[in-house]
Amino acid sequence: MDNLLAGPPPTQLPDTPEAREALDSGVKASDVAARFPAYPAAWAALAEEYFAQGHAVTSYAFARTGYHRGLDHLRRSGWKGHGPIPWEHEPNRGFLRCLYALSRAAQAIGEKDEAERCLQFLKDSSESGYDALTKG
Repeated sequence: MDNLLAGPPPTQLPDTPEAREALDSGVKASDVAARFPAYPAAWAALAEEYFAQGHAVTSYAFARTGYHRGLDHLRRSGWKGHGPIPWEHEPNRGFLRCLYALSRAAQAIGEKDEAERCLQFLKDSSESGYDALTKG
């Protein structure tokens, strides 16, 4: 018998090996995003890169794109709008990184409410992802 109080099962996004390998091998994130526009990790890398260069608005746009592409993947993977998205499952990290990048960029451009919502969403989805991204 299933425990009905346990909540939804963890959502694990599918891997995109060709996109992941391209990004891991040093292909520019913009080229990976152009070839694989549904791959959140490429958008996360772009958001992180531009934020580090002081371009919060551009970072926000890249993070929001990756966030929405990640939501599409989550829904196709059975996610119903809540429940765990484990950091430990590597394909989930692109989405979780976008969520953090969106929070950080929103804070930088004065969108405090959105920044707080995104950070809470990250924490609710993956405590270990929250720790890795906010304390790492």
